[in-house]
Formats: sequence, C-alpha cells, structure tokens
Amino acid sequence: MEKIIEESKQGESLVLENKPENTKKLFIESYGCAMNFSDSEVVASILSSNGYNTTQKLEEADLVLVNTCSIRDKAEQTIRKRLEKYNAVKRINPKMKVGVLGCMAERLKSQFLEEEKIVDLVVGPDAYKDLPNLLNEVEEGRDAINVILSKEETYGDIAPVRLMSNGVTALVSITRGCDNMCTFCVVPFTRGRERSREPQSIMNEIQELQNNGFKEVTLLGQNVDSYLWYGGGLKKDFVNASEMQKATAVDFDQLLEMVAVGFPKMRVRFSTSNPQDMHESILHVIAKYPNICKHIHLPVQSGSNRILKEMNRLHTREEYMALIDKINAIIPNCAISQDMIAGFPTETEQDHQDTLKLMDYVKYSFGYMYSYSERPGTLAGRKMKDDVPEETKARRLQEIVDLQQAHARYRTEQYIGQTVEVLVEKVSKKSPNEFSGRNSQSITVVFPKENYKIGDFVNVLVERTTGATLIGKAIGLSEMN
Repeated sequence: MEKIIEESKQGESLVLENKPENTKKLFIESYGCAMNFSDSEVVASILSSNGYNTTQKLEEADLVLVNTCSIRDKAEQTIRKRLEKYNAVKRINPKMKVGVLGCMAERLKSQFLEEEKIVDLVVGPDAYKDLPNLLNEVEEGRDAINVILSKEETYGDIAPVRLMSNGVTALVSITRGCDNMCTFCVVPFTRGRERSREPQSIMNEIQELQNNGFKEVTLLGQNVDSYLWYGGGLKKDFVNASEMQKATAVDFDQLLEMVAVGFPKMRVRFSTSNPQDMHESILHVIAKYPNICKHIHLPVQSGSNRILKEMNRLHTREEYMALIDKINAIIPNCAISQDMIAGFPTETEQDHQDTLKLMDYVKYSFGYMYSYSERPGTLAGRKMKDDVPEETKARRLQEIVDLQQAHARYRTEQYIGQTVEVLVEKVSKKSPNEFSGRNSQSITVVFPKENYKIGDFVNVLVERTTGATLIGKAIGLSEMN
C-alpha cells in the first residue's frame, strides 16, 4: 500500500480493555501505513488471549513490540532511535523483552538479532499467530524469528481489538501483499504476494463493529481494488480455478456493494487503490451508494511517462489522466488524492515539470509527497544509481508541496457556502469547544460543539477554510443517524 499515514508517523502506544486474569504487560508502538496499525490490533488480540494486558507506560512493560515501516530510510532510522530508547529502559528492567514486527523485520530478518543486541524476537507481518510460541522460545533463553510469508490471508479468523479507538471509525483489512513490483517499493518483499480475505469474514467483522456503535469502516489493503476472492490463495491461482469458483468469485466492486447495501447506516471508505485496477464498474458503485465516501486515493508517483516506465508503473500519464476524466464524469463531487515521489533516479527537470503539469490538470485535494529514498532489495536499489542530487530532490519536492497546497486551497474554497455531512470523530485539537470530523471527501471539518456528540452525522454549513480544513456551523443532524 502506498499511502503512508506520515513519513514515519510518531509511534502511537496502544491500549485496549484489560482482562483481570492477565498478569503480563505489553507496550506496542506502530509506525508507517494504516496496515501496520491494523496489524497491531491483531497482535494485541493474539497476546490478550495469551496473558498480556496493554500499557501506555514503557517502563512497566514485560514485552515491548514495535511495528515497523520500511518504505523509506528515514522510517527505518526512526525505528532504530526507538530501539535505543528501549535499550535504556531495558538496562533498568533487564527482564523486559523487545520484539520487532512488520516490514522492517521481514526485510532485515536475523540481521536484527545480530546488530541490535536489545532485540529478542523478530516477527514478519504474516507470522503474528506464532507470537506465543516465539515468546516461549525467548523465555527459554533463545532468540526467536519467524518471517515466513504466507500464500493465503493470515488473520481472517481473528477479531482485532480496537486500540486507542475513538469508537467511531475502524480499519478492516481485506487484502494483503502486492503483485505490482514497482521498482522503488519494498512491499512485495516485506508483505508477500497479493491475496484476498473471504467476503463473509469481512461482513462479520463489520457487523460486529456496527453492533458496537462504530459509524465508519475503511476497507484496507496494499491494493484494495485488485481484491478477488474465489476460494483463497494467490491471485495467479485464479487462472486454474474451476468454472464454479470463477462463477462465484467476488471482486472489489461486488464487495464494495455488499458492504454498502449490508450496512446503509455506516460510511465506507477504502485505501489504497492502484490506477491500473480502478475499473469503471467500481466508480459506478461509488456513485450509486450515498454511504460510500466520495474520495479515491489514487497514487500516480510521477507525471512523466519515462519515469513511470522506470518505476514499472503499469499506467501511462495519458491513461491516468483519462481515468481522472472518467472519475469526474461518473462521480462529479469526488475528491482525489495522490502519492508523489520527487527525484527518482534519472529524473530530469523536464520529467519534474511533467509532474507539476499533471498536478495542475488534476488539482488533487491532498497528497502524500516524498523525495526518493533508495530501498535495498528493490530493483531500483539494485540496478539504478541514485543520481539526483539531494538539494535537487529537496527543491523539486518543495515545488510539489507548494503546488499541492495551492490546489488544496482551491478545492476547499469550493465548499464555502455549501452544506457538508460530517461524521464527528473527536474534539478539535485547537479548541475544546469544537468538534472535528471529515466529510465524504475526507476533508477535515471543524465546527462548534453545541449539543452534538462524537459519532453523530452532522450537517455543517461551511463558512471559511484554512486551506486544508473547512470551518463552519452545524445546522442539524443528517439522515445517516
């Protein structure tokens, strides 16, 4: 999945309702993409059934786990700094065990145990069910590692706990892995081949969320619009699937419709999409159902055909622009967001200008923008020289960011004077007297609390904008309540 919560999001320690019979304490932090945060909920569920309550106090933990990101070097350096912090605590509490989870664990494997003397166990994204066994190994004085990647959906039978939940929004994983092999990306190596989750287990999880008062779900995967369920296993096996399996297969537009129809009082989002798999049938489903949010995160990475080819992106500039036109025609009020990389190997000034021109064409509502970071093991890391000077990368990235900010302001200003439906998610960070939530287009909206509460769907008249945030006044509850 290409959408990253932040470049390397400040780790969030996560807490769930404790069980009185549990005697050990778990401290867990997550960095990187939304899938990591979802996986941490699975980990906490597994360990909750094996004697661990969670804690927000690092110093009192029996077990410390960090769920890692490998998408860029800066993300990995953040993790190493956290390990230094853990080491300082472990010197005071030598019984404390430390484990590394996620993509960085998968990429570096046993190297972690050798280089980071503090680390007791290393567990890849598909091996979390083995955590109890690995912890037994650690207790017996042995290093523990499991980084075997699965060919099937691994956690469909586990009900994730909702860590630090606002009780309103939740992540629901529907696919894992990626088959696209973009030359800059480590995801196929750290999360394995693409595989999808059985539809009924997805529906069951959403039903449980609805029963517990949640109002919005995000269907999550590295590449959600390539979702395909026909009985399990890798997508390539579909070629050899029986005619009956093919006749009963469920693809993403069908799953999206199942969720929208099955839960009409819940909002539905999804992330992240790949342009090559965003078929017209999906767009018509989004347009048809009011509870499917009108926002598509559609990573493009570059506006240059030459660079797109070097990246092994399976779309051209022209195909991407045609898709944008189709989205605008079918879903006129749809927000589109992007991922963009500045300074990919061999990128020229003309390539960079092509990116800026593409941004001018689309005018994205918001985006996630980074300078190129060479990742060991990727084709770009092995075969391409990182030849764009860092100062050039920084300048190009800043130009991309500046243009995106201008486009975001242009998009948000279109809402002034309009009424938007907002799901109240939390109290505003800037004022305890205001609520914050998002509209269907995933744009943040802030308004006075009055008598509303978290979890309400509220109609808000937009009065002004800060450029990225809409500010207005509530005019009543919406029909979604």
